[in-house]
Amino acid sequence: MTGPQQRPTGAERPTGAERPTGAEQATGPEQLSGPEQAGGVERPVGPEQAAGSEQAGGSEPLGGVRRSGLRNPDKAVRGLGAGTMSLEALVLLLAIQPIRVVGGDLSGAAIGAIVALAVACVVLAGMMRRPWAWHAGTVIQGLLLLSGLLHWSLFALGVMFALVWAYALHVRRVILG
Repeated sequence: MTGPQQRPTGAERPTGAERPTGAEQATGPEQLSGPEQAGGVERPVGPEQAAGSEQAGGSEPLGGVRRSGLRNPDKAVRGLGAGTMSLEALVLLLAIQPIRVVGGDLSGAAIGAIVALAVACVVLAGMMRRPWAWHAGTVIQGLLLLSGLLHWSLFALGVMFALVWAYALHVRRVILG
């Protein structure tokens, strides 16, 4: 090996008979991190590991900023928000018929409110890149709770999705800081 951070290439790696055993194995930082240690699974070496940065294995992250471990935390959080809004739209639309059959009288205003909220959820799911979309999602949860005045089951759906949205906001705050 040319350095403690580099792994040997295929030609330099010891074969089965040449592998060190017992006391011959390296125990320091020069120990192999290839298939011999990882149970036959090849792990790629990233640029931060090759450079020996603190983030690769140190106790403190690079630059003192706590990282989430995600490749693109912004994109992950946007996906969470979009998924939550899409799921809410789907549940709202699928809830119309069971509410009409089981819940009793569902007025035209209640059906209109459900459809309008579902359309707003779909639009917001596509707009999660905009910072105001998160605030608009919170407003939609409040509107769904208010639509409980039209039918009690809409209030129940509003409580459930308000809790889900609160959790999504919590995850966003934890990941993005």
